[in-house]
Amino acid sequence: AASFGDDLSAFGDAVSSFADQLSQIAAKPLLIGLAFFIAYLSMRAVAFRNVLRAAYPEEPISYKLIWGAYIAAYGFNNVVPARGGDVIKVFLTKQSIPHSTYPAIGAALFVESVFDAVMGAFILTFAFTQGVFPRPPDWADLNAFDLSYFAENPRVLLFVLTALAVLSLVLFAWLNQRVARFWARVRQGLTILWDRPRYLREVFAVQFAAWCLRFTAFWFLLDAFHIGGSVKNVLLVLGVNAVAAAVPFTPGGAGVQQAFLVKVFAGTAGTATVAAYSVGQQVAIAVTAFTTGFLALLFIFRFRSFGDVIRAGREHREAERAAEK
Repeated sequence: AASFGDDLSAFGDAVSSFADQLSQIAAKPLLIGLAFFIAYLSMRAVAFRNVLRAAYPEEPISYKLIWGAYIAAYGFNNVVPARGGDVIKVFLTKQSIPHSTYPAIGAALFVESVFDAVMGAFILTFAFTQGVFPRPPDWADLNAFDLSYFAENPRVLLFVLTALAVLSLVLFAWLNQRVARFWARVRQGLTILWDRPRYLREVFAVQFAAWCLRFTAFWFLLDAFHIGGSVKNVLLVLGVNAVAAAVPFTPGGAGVQQAFLVKVFAGTAGTATVAAYSVGQQVAIAVTAFTTGFLALLFIFRFRSFGDVIRAGREHREAERAAEK
């Protein structure tokens, strides 16, 4: 409880610094950075659509619908923990593709992670060699409750991982009676991985272009908050993002990002400036993504709220289960 209170206090101080320096944020690079970030998500949607086209070559797949599902999910992930937006992405994608299945779409989501894992490994290797990026043994000292708690309590982490493994086994046993059909659908979602030239051309290369847009976005955001855009600084931010993505216990990994950014840029600018950036960047991206995602829901899918999507997804899944019995 005391650790959690300290983390909240640190986050509150960062929010206060952000509010105090709000008038000093450079508006032009901020808007350019956010525009590039939406372009990054839009390019990622292109790669996701290419994965789905390989899985369902006979079905019409609208980029507008896939883009809407992708943007809506990312926006939702920035306001709820544990990547709840991925559920929205799977449901909206399934509704957008005739005769599609949940296992295949879930597997298609996994295809995206191949590139992310490769790039994440290179970026984290670079970050750890710069002397400013916290190493895992030091994560317990950071003001991020979710990260520091597990670092200080490895037995709890082991319990959580064991529980997840047991739940996976239970789920597998439950699916055992129809496992052949289940895995056939999973393999369908992974179809593009078996065609290496097509995967490199339509997914890996497209995701690389998307990461270039993301790189540019963070360059401008660093300039907007007076940290200073540079190759090193942007790669450090991407390294922080990679760690935050692996600890999805807060919306958008906000606590982890804030704690890491303060540590990483402690010697780059004043304490208040770094604290303002650590919160301001997350707030700017979250507000932009959430607003764009909500507009996508409203005008593309005709849903009035994220809650409506979740309820519709639950009803649709229950109807499918009833039909299978």
